[in-house]
Amino acid sequence: MIHGGRLKVDPGRKGAALRILVVGSGGREHALCWAIAASPLCDKLFCAPGNPGIAQDAELVPIGAMELDKLVAFARDQRIDLVVVGPETPLVAGLVDKLEDAGIKAFGPRKGAAALEGSKGFTKDFCARHKIPTAAYQRFDTVEPALAYIRQKGAPIVVKADGLAAGKGVTVARTVAEAEAAAKDALVGGRFGSAGASVVVEEFLEGEIASFFALVDGVEALPLMTVQDHKAVGDGETGPNTGGMGAYAPVAAMTDAMAKRVMDEIVRPTVAAMAREGNPFKGVLFTELMLTRDGPKLIEFNVRFGDPECQVMMMRLKSDLLPALIAACDGELKDFDLRWHPDAVLSVVMAAEGYPDTPKAGGAIRGIERAEALDGVKVFHAGTKRDAAGTLVAAGGRVLNVTARSAGVKAAQALAYRAVDLIDFKEGFCRRDIGWRAVGRS
Repeated sequence: MIHGGRLKVDPGRKGAALRILVVGSGGREHALCWAIAASPLCDKLFCAPGNPGIAQDAELVPIGAMELDKLVAFARDQRIDLVVVGPETPLVAGLVDKLEDAGIKAFGPRKGAAALEGSKGFTKDFCARHKIPTAAYQRFDTVEPALAYIRQKGAPIVVKADGLAAGKGVTVARTVAEAEAAAKDALVGGRFGSAGASVVVEEFLEGEIASFFALVDGVEALPLMTVQDHKAVGDGETGPNTGGMGAYAPVAAMTDAMAKRVMDEIVRPTVAAMAREGNPFKGVLFTELMLTRDGPKLIEFNVRFGDPECQVMMMRLKSDLLPALIAACDGELKDFDLRWHPDAVLSVVMAAEGYPDTPKAGGAIRGIERAEALDGVKVFHAGTKRDAAGTLVAAGGRVLNVTARSAGVKAAQALAYRAVDLIDFKEGFCRRDIGWRAVGRS
């Protein structure tokens, strides 16, 4: 049973006809728009700036996700009832603060709470203060002490840019030389700009990685689901880290007992501590974990739905998403329930040649309608646009999220790759082993 949150609307409008604005332009935002558009509560849906796929579900608004003042003005002028902020950058920049200060309801954390993603150093220090299990670490803003620490600890070891680096600021170094190069690239070479002016160097954790999501209303935390992402660009977890090349759920390693530990040892203590420190967290808390022999340990926090994890979640969600978002905003998550499809969902990222370093833009894309004709398949647009002739072309590194729902991960994997093979994107590529851990077990 779903317990919907309350949301005040203009008394001159009928019923609960809500006007919603989603901020962002990627696959995550397409999935959110697709889910919100299906809600009977949604009367009008906008997306700023959106993409050609999102245009099937929402009216596109030519305002960028970081044009904060323009977004606030649009929301005010259009009498928007709820703004759903997709990407992390506007959250860390304070978009929710600006919206709420203007009297506009917004889903997502305010700037102070978004620091959980905005600064890895902040999060590591926060975990140390509150005894939240995570990898041992040190922070550095000059290169020589960082290099000395790396040499002392040895490899494997992890080097992370402190700030936002679009999912590409983490190096899992297998050798000391690789770790040293990563530290130099960030602190001396300026590879990540201001995001890499400081780095976190931390111990390498062994185990199985998992992305655990919870809705949070400032006090209560509602567990959603666990998704397993694939960060490396190549099959067999080879090559550099990316923003994610695919994901699937359910994750067998996330047992009920393990999920309870995550909530009791990481999520709830974090929510309580953020409130005590004067930065209550509202929105979705994305806890990236390593499931070790000693239990779950935090890799990092994100303060928004994952990408491509969100695509998997929205395909598995049976409930109306909108009441859940409203309940998180209104502090009404206690006793809230959500229902999920029992089937597995698997999403494959089709990326542009050269990703993640220098993706090739402009490659033509055809055949999406053939893929979506398969029962259980939805293709979310992550980085697309229309050229002058109206042809759909690549306009980003990650271009499409080919997502399939079926009975079990193996069947969902087969269906997703069948759909991939129906899409004509000659300048694109994908990993061919998304879900390999689960399929290997089945």
